[in-house]
Amino acid sequence: MENSLSHYNQWWAAAVWFIFYGVIILFTPFYRKRTVKPVKVYIAFAAAFVFEMFGIPVSMYAAGWLFGMAVPFPDGIFHGHTLSGIIGMTGMYIGILMMIAGLFLVITGWGLIHDRYWRKETGEGELVTTGIYKYIRHPQYTGLLLITLGMIAEWATIPLILMWPYLFHLYIKLAQKEEEEMVSIFGEKYIKYRIHTGMFLPRIKSVMLKNNRT
Repeated sequence: MENSLSHYNQWWAAAVWFIFYGVIILFTPFYRKRTVKPVKVYIAFAAAFVFEMFGIPVSMYAAGWLFGMAVPFPDGIFHGHTLSGIIGMTGMYIGILMMIAGLFLVITGWGLIHDRYWRKETGEGELVTTGIYKYIRHPQYTGLLLITLGMIAEWATIPLILMWPYLFHLYIKLAQKEEEEMVSIFGEKYIKYRIHTGMFLPRIKSVMLKNNRT
């Protein structure tokens, strides 16, 4: 147990990674009232991740207190890597890949939407249906969900497992609200776009048709 705890109490690392995950949220729409709750839950999720990964292993102590150390928990559960006894450190690599993919979606989506839609306040906005938006309607939210799933793959703890379904639910509701607004702005044009494009994941049939056209 002593060796598994050697990486804890590194509060500088917790602070650095928390800032990193916090900066990511700046690349998503966060300035409207309806986005406040999803952003707060995402920030809480990131805080729980870095707190237990680099600070204090609360889940370990809670599990030990509730069930006793003699219970045959999966190898690694007391230092975060709950799947290490089954797949070794593969969870960490999966988490890294998910984070890279998520960052790509968040930043790419932000670049397109910032240049071509958020400028609508000046009367220049347009419906974005190219680039990553050609395949999914909410790439930034897909990216955030991938990043948070990657955290679980790398460092699954009780708070993260409990919080993620709620986070997913909030972003579905947020996406639906935003789509109502898009319909009111762009009308039939957005409705047709929505029919052929997935919300968070590409629709395989639509992707094949679009690729054939190009």
